[in-house]
Amino acid sequence: MSVYFHEEDLPEGVLGPGAVAIDTETMGLNPLRDRLCLVQISDGSGDEHLVRFGPGSAYDAPVLKAILTDPGRLKLFHFARFDIAALQHALGVVTAPVYCTKIASKLVRTYTDRHGLKELVRELLGQEVSKQQQSSDWGAAELTEAQRDYAASDVRFLHAMKTVLDARLAREGRTELAQACFDFLPARAALDLAGWPEVDIFAHT
Repeated sequence: MSVYFHEEDLPEGVLGPGAVAIDTETMGLNPLRDRLCLVQISDGSGDEHLVRFGPGSAYDAPVLKAILTDPGRLKLFHFARFDIAALQHALGVVTAPVYCTKIASKLVRTYTDRHGLKELVRELLGQEVSKQQQSSDWGAAELTEAQRDYAASDVRFLHAMKTVLDARLAREGRTELAQACFDFLPARAALDLAGWPEVDIFAHT
């Protein structure tokens, strides 16, 4: 298992076929204000790739953009809503098709309100993830080894978690409902970027 670091784009040919796990690190939680600093990606084979974007980046990343928009490649996220919005705002592409482990968790783990990545990895896979670097300066000129390891861990377990969550969705009869939620995520992210982040447009009032 290795973590590879790249600048401004993913090299050609470093990922195998099939689904990829993706996460992002930004300067804050507002994609319209806070720039995208890092994209983490893994094909589930044991290696993670980190793509760093510097200040003033043009986000001209054709290899990464091709993966994000490939209709034949599923993209796995944890809290996809935020990451899709951050990627769309920075790179100008709509990421699809997608799968969100947080949404799947909320549909099948109704016995708890704890749906964070750390809790999911612990319960579903019996492993531990450190979140100590969650609130750190991702725009720094040099990322520490601790930051890199943290970023890589955010995509390391998503493939395995999807397998467990898919089985639970099927068991509870909620597979189709989950898929409908996943299909709506790019539109939900677009609503966030367009100014409706907390408004329920389906509500009566």
